[in-house]
Amino acid sequence: TATVMVVDDTPQNLALMSELLRHQYRVVVANSGERALKLLQSGPPPDLILLDIMMPGLDGYEVLRRIMADPASARIPVIFLTAKAEVDDETRGLALGAVDYITKPISPPIVLARVRTHLALKASADFLRDQADYLAAEVARRTRQVEAVQDVTVLALSSMAETRDDETGNHILRTQRYVKCLAEQLRDHPRFRATLTPDYIQLLYKSAPLHDIGKVGIPDHILLKPARLTPEEFEVMKTHTTIGHNAIARAERALGTELEFLRPAKEIALSHQEKWDGSGYPQGLAGEAIPLSARLMALADVYDALISKRVYKPAFPHEQALAIIQEGRGSHFDPDVVDAFLQVHERFRGIAQSFADGD
Repeated sequence: TATVMVVDDTPQNLALMSELLRHQYRVVVANSGERALKLLQSGPPPDLILLDIMMPGLDGYEVLRRIMADPASARIPVIFLTAKAEVDDETRGLALGAVDYITKPISPPIVLARVRTHLALKASADFLRDQADYLAAEVARRTRQVEAVQDVTVLALSSMAETRDDETGNHILRTQRYVKCLAEQLRDHPRFRATLTPDYIQLLYKSAPLHDIGKVGIPDHILLKPARLTPEEFEVMKTHTTIGHNAIARAERALGTELEFLRPAKEIALSHQEKWDGSGYPQGLAGEAIPLSARLMALADVYDALISKRVYKPAFPHEQALAIIQEGRGSHFDPDVVDAFLQVHERFRGIAQSFADGD
């Protein structure tokens, strides 16, 4: 049963409206505007309010203003029920947000018809709002599911590559965080502001672990060789970039669509070994032709390789890695990316310590 609140300072009017409505609705009465507002704040909201205008203290106009200003009551339909019959009075009431305006003396059938109509409209609006809220919640839930599937897929693929080269330990976890750190440092830079949006930085964070996915295609005698590679073996190792890119691209073609969240993954897999001066591989790209995602990964990957122990070298201290990267500014690395690294290098050190191999 719907609840109707009647607000009027005259006992006779309250009694009249209560008798008219009580057979079909639950009726709550308030003999002043102040009392009506207290009831709205302290109890369950009514489904509709019949509001007199001419009352001592707060008049109906002011009561309606306060009802509309409170999000808890703003959606309750209010019908003015008043002796003020001038067009200006009605116009003012409707402009304030009333859904209807009934003048006294009332016609009981008209009052009942209008109450019924506005309750039906409110029920429809509530239903549509509930449906919209449900759909929004369902979209959010399914979006979280899709994102979880993306995360699990990336983690599974990158972990598979890592298990074939376990010397690198937590390399994928560290480089993922280095890339995010650099991107966040550069997001207000004029060159990168348009690209490094929060959503894109999150895509980079998700995509970074796939930079070495192509290693799954490198033969064990090269990938796991306990010594420095020969020039011929290194040429084979270099193909991990194209193997990784092509594997992701083939998966997209199998789906029949390109996935936005995999675009940075393809760029990083293919181009993270390119150098700013064009001396890298596999395409010999230079400068801005190298995707930004790959430029960020290039620095992250080199820093992590420098501070990590390999069969052909000891782990370098942070300060030595810092100096080597500075030396590569403008040749190996984008100068602005190096400058960003120099501003956050202590955060790199912290990431390396938090995700040290063997943890």
